[in-house]
Amino acid sequence: MRPVLRSGADWVACAPPEDQTAFLNSLDNGALLALPFLFEFWAMPHQLPPEYDWRAWVVMGGRGAGKTRAGAEWVRSEVEGPRPLDPGRSRRVALVGETLDQVREVMVFGDSGLLACSPPDRRPRWEATRHRLIWPNGAIAQTFSAHDPERLRGPQFDAAWADELAKWKKAEQTWDMLQFGLRLGPSPRQCITTTPRNLGILRSILANPTTVVTHAQTEANRANLAASFLEAVRARYSGTRLGRQELDGILLEESEGALWSLATLEGARIDNAPALDRIVVAVDPPVSGHAGSDECGLVVAGAVTKGPPQNWGAVVLEDASLSGVAPTVWAQAAIDAMERHGADRLVAEVNQGGDLVETVIRQLDPLIPFRALHASRGKAARAEPVAALYEQGRVKHLRGLDALEDQMCRLTARGYDAPGSPDRVDALVWAIHELMIAPAAHWRRPRVRSL
Repeated sequence: MRPVLRSGADWVACAPPEDQTAFLNSLDNGALLALPFLFEFWAMPHQLPPEYDWRAWVVMGGRGAGKTRAGAEWVRSEVEGPRPLDPGRSRRVALVGETLDQVREVMVFGDSGLLACSPPDRRPRWEATRHRLIWPNGAIAQTFSAHDPERLRGPQFDAAWADELAKWKKAEQTWDMLQFGLRLGPSPRQCITTTPRNLGILRSILANPTTVVTHAQTEANRANLAASFLEAVRARYSGTRLGRQELDGILLEESEGALWSLATLEGARIDNAPALDRIVVAVDPPVSGHAGSDECGLVVAGAVTKGPPQNWGAVVLEDASLSGVAPTVWAQAAIDAMERHGADRLVAEVNQGGDLVETVIRQLDPLIPFRALHASRGKAARAEPVAALYEQGRVKHLRGLDALEDQMCRLTARGYDAPGSPDRVDALVWAIHELMIAPAAHWRRPRVRSL
């Protein structure tokens, strides 16, 4: 297989030694000296801004994905002209970070900061007393802290670089003040480099039609990261929501009033399931089976059910949900999941498909232990008692349930706060109901002795 070449540097690295030598020999001394500072040659795709018009460019990625370098090089491209003393597109830049120390140590003096990225004849001069950089062509970059948004009241800019916006303590106030200051030139622009967090201001920026986004995982920059670091963080955080946020650079959203919080789900995660007394596979089948239909929710869970209900606990073992498949496909997937986990029973909601659901399943396995479930309340109402069990710490999750957990954080008492239907969550609710809620109700039901 031919390797995927993502930059000129990739081409040089993958070329035969004779081609590498020929390429380097073809460069004169000036070109050789300039090559380390020609970022377009070395950059990864997510580090280069899209070519079409935009007002805000968000570089969203995991830790160490090269976001700082992307921001510094973008500022260079804005302020530098063809020659060292020629003007660039922008002449007044705001550099905004969490604190002034962070701006100075990361954005200005850091290994991927502005000073390290600039060639000697274009390197800006740092004026510590005035907290600013001055380029040989007269361009100026002022530094600001997100702890003090009022300092942005007054200055004006034609470009801005905002680093790690998701960490800002006063993110919304600082962002608003920055927008009022971006009023110079025909089309002021800004670059935002950040690891994502579920902040309203970040969601608002991403939803703006004038915003463009590039995205990368930490491992996209593995050539510049210690192998031991990658191995350690993947071993510790792979399959966790924190890993998806901090390593994969994925924005994890939690709707206001969600029945499950990010913190609850993070605290519910375990590496291995205990010995389980009972295991079920729960299915929330779609109405139809084509590419545009809802997902088929398919969740496997088990429970410890020895003793009184207050000692019971459940573990969600697998989310095997499917999209756009025929009934026989999801039915076979459910049977396969039963065999894979040694499940005791298959349960499925039959409100939509009626007898057809059981008929399809029994066509594949006539002897399968199956229970049809009828929903008398809406999805959110059914989910509330299950969410209560999570709050009590009585339901745990194995790793790798990302899509299910995303749906859980969007289901509120008012309904599902996202497009489509929360079919994965519905299957989960049926599984926990079958394992813990229904048996507990039966266990507590008073027994009437006959006379």
